Amino acid sequence: MNMTGLVKYAGPLVALAMCSACGGGSPVAPSNAALSFQYVGRTLSVNGRLVTAARPPNPVPRLATIVPERHGDKHFEYIFSDYETYASIFDYPKSTKQIGTIYGDGGQGCTNVLYGYGQKTFWNIGGDTQITEYKVPQTPIKTLSDSIGAPSSCAMNARGDLAVGILYNNSGPGGGDIIIFKHARGSGTAYTTPLDEEFFDGYDPQGNLFADGFTGDRSGFELIELPKGSNKFQTITTSNVVQFPGSVQWDGKYLTVVDQGTNAVYQYNVSGTQATLKGTVTLSGAGDCAQTWIVRGLIYCADNYNTDGEVFKYPAGGSAIAVFTGNFVFPLGVTVAERPRH
Repeated sequence: MNMTGLVKYAGPLVALAMCSACGGGSPVAPSNAALSFQYVGRTLSVNGRLVTAARPPNPVPRLATIVPERHGDKHFEYIFSDYETYASIFDYPKSTKQIGTIYGDGGQGCTNVLYGYGQKTFWNIGGDTQITEYKVPQTPIKTLSDSIGAPSSCAMNARGDLAVGILYNNSGPGGGDIIIFKHARGSGTAYTTPLDEEFFDGYDPQGNLFADGFTGDRSGFELIELPKGSNKFQTITTSNVVQFPGSVQWDGKYLTVVDQGTNAVYQYNVSGTQATLKGTVTLSGAGDCAQTWIVRGLIYCADNYNTDGEVFKYPAGGSAIAVFTGNFVFPLGVTVAERPRH
């Protein structure tokens, strides 16, 4: 990518449509059947682009919907499909059915909180030239660009800094780097990391930035940290084995890492360069939670293998309490944000 800096959103970066999931005037959604899959090392490639999922979709996707638990919260949930496709919008717990679409989106998302429901805005890492902030439910505010390669993940700290991970760079070095945009503005500062490919990242309340991905010729899991105030990432050793990198997020008490290989959430206490496992949350029935998002009492999963979105109790885990139905093509990301109050 050659664009750098912050650009006010003046044109149609994406086509927007707030409609029912089956709206007749919407663009035709691509299907998983049209996708081509292969592996580069342990990293999955979809139609020639590396992605952050562990495995291709199940050829026989799950269709069951579980009746949601009703309560008074009012939020929007976003399930992001493959890069540069679309985001599916939901209003759980009011319903588990898709209520809208943001075309041109995909990939991963994050909000302006460490965990929980974002405060009326969210970010989408949707493609090679798209790092976009939205006002809920779907109004684009601004966009950032990086000069390295394919962005893969994002996270925000309490000061509003935006950290964007780089999965790979076909044209040169920079795969595994993380770019930090101070106050989510400007061209950002790129940090080299020990990773060959960066998959997910997240901040803790102290402002330390954690990320995971592959190192060693795209084969070995690694967790890394950029301590607050430092300009150098360090490797964090986990007390257990993580099979495949998954979401990295603070849950209010622990730093969590999702293992896409086991569909488990590992809860860690981090001291120095050691991460000690304090608990494991099992997401029963999940196929491949490519990205998760934790809120108080719940964890949302973009399930690529099952081709849906799922909601589990957290930290209880167990079976899903709700399954989202709608249009999905290779679900990779999920985030949630509050509705504006009028």
